[in-house]
Amino acid sequence: MKLLENVPVLVFLIIATAMEVTGDALIRRGLYDHAGGWRIVLFVAGMALLTGYGTFLNLAPLEFGEVVGLYIATLFVMWQVINFLFFRTPPTVPVLLGGILIVTGGLIVSFWKTAP
Repeated sequence: MKLLENVPVLVFLIIATAMEVTGDALIRRGLYDHAGGWRIVLFVAGMALLTGYGTFLNLAPLEFGEVVGLYIATLFVMWQVINFLFFRTPPTVPVLLGGILIVTGGLIVSFWKTAP
C-alpha cells in the first residue's frame, strides 16, 4: 500500500481509536437505549466501525509493539471525547489524574529510546 506509506502513524491511531470508541458507544446505545430495528442498526454500525478500527490499526506503517504506548494514550483521550459526546459524561478528577499517568506512560513507552 504505497499510498499509505507517507501518512503519519498518529493519523492511523486517531482514526483507529475514533472508530473503536465510537463503535463501542453505538453498541452500548443499542444494548441499553434502543430496541427492535434501531438496535440492529446500531449494532451493525458499531460492528462496521470496529472492523474499520482493526483495519486502520493494522494499516499503520509500524509494528504494533512500536506504537502500543502512543495507541493507549490516544485511546484514552479519544475515549473521554466520545464518552462526553455520546453520554454527556465529563471526566472526573480521578479520571483526569489517571489519564495524565496513562498519556505520560504512553509517551514514555513510545519515545524513550534505550541504547542497543
